[in-house]
Amino acid sequence: LSSCRNRLNASREVAPVTLPNCRLIKGIESGSEDIEILPNGLAFISSGLKYPGMKSFAPEKPGEIFLMDLNEDKPRAVGLRISRGFDLASFSPHGISIYVDRDDTVYLFVVNHPHQKSTVELFKFVEDDNSLVHLKTIQHDLLTSVNDVVAVGPDSFYATNDHYFFDFILMFLEMFLGLTWSNVVYYSPKEVKEVAAGFYSANGINISPDRKYIYVADIFDHKVHVMEKHANWNLTRVKTLQLDTLLDNLSVDPQSGDIWTGCHPNGMKLLYYDPENLPGSEVLRIQNILSEEPVVTRVYADDGSVLQGSSAASVHEGKLLVGTVFHRALYCEL
Repeated sequence: LSSCRNRLNASREVAPVTLPNCRLIKGIESGSEDIEILPNGLAFISSGLKYPGMKSFAPEKPGEIFLMDLNEDKPRAVGLRISRGFDLASFSPHGISIYVDRDDTVYLFVVNHPHQKSTVELFKFVEDDNSLVHLKTIQHDLLTSVNDVVAVGPDSFYATNDHYFFDFILMFLEMFLGLTWSNVVYYSPKEVKEVAAGFYSANGINISPDRKYIYVADIFDHKVHVMEKHANWNLTRVKTLQLDTLLDNLSVDPQSGDIWTGCHPNGMKLLYYDPENLPGSEVLRIQNILSEEPVVTRVYADDGSVLQGSSAASVHEGKLLVGTVFHRALYCEL
C-alpha cells in the first residue's frame, strides 16, 4: 500500500507559485485535458473527458474541442463545429495532436472514449468556418486504453496506453500491484506494433522539434523518458528524467525545444475528489532535456483554489495555456 501511496504522491502538499498575468478562460467549465498550439498561434483544447473513476462536472454533456486565437488581444475560447455523421453524444476527448501536411492541411488527432472504449478520431480542421471534418475512426486491438497520441504523418501516430486494462476495478488493481504493463504503440494504415513497453502508466507523449526523439511521461513513475526514434518507427530509451510530481501531458516549444508539462502534485486528491481538499495544479518547464543537467523550473503551482488538476501546459510567444482534467483552463502572459 505504501508503494501505491508513493506513486500517487499521497502526502505531498504544493507550495504556491503565482504568475502575475493570469485569468481563467471563459466558457471552459468541464475540463481542458490537452492543449495543442499551431505555429500560427491557433490553440486547440480538448474538453469534457469522461473517464472511469474520474470526476466530471458535466457528465451528461458531450465533449468538445475549443479553439483560441492567441494572436488576439483578449483571446477567447470558441467551440468548433464537428461535421455531421460523427457521434457527438458519446464524444469524450482525451489527448490530442496536430499534424500539418505539406499542403498546409491541418489534421487533428483526438483520443476518444465512446461507450468506455478507446478510439482515435481523425479530423481535418477547416479554418474558414471554424469546423472539424471527421475523416475516420481508428480502432485496433493494440489501442486498448489510449491516453495520448503524437501525430507523425497525416494518418500515422504514436499512442500511449496508460493501462493494460480499461475496466476501472482492474485498472486500480494494476496500479495497486505496480504492474508495468503500459506501453507505446505505433499506428499507420500499413503497420501497427508495440514500440516501447514497461511503463507503470505511459501518459503524455510528444516529439522533439527535430523529430528525432519521442518524449513519454510515466505519470505513476514521476518520470519523463526520452526515446530515440528509428527509421522502422521503433523506439529505444536514451535517458530518463526523475521528478517529484505526476506528469500528465507534455508539450514542446517549437522554438526552444523546451518541454512544458501540466502535473498533479498529489494524485490521491485527483482520484478521490473531495471539495474540502481540492487537487492542486503544477506546471513545469524542462530545458535541455538531452544535456547532462536539464533545468527544471516550477513555473506555476496552485493548491486547487484557482485551478484544479492541471493536465497540460502549452506555450506560444510568451503566452501560456494551462489545461485541467475536469475543471477550468488558465490563460497567462509570461
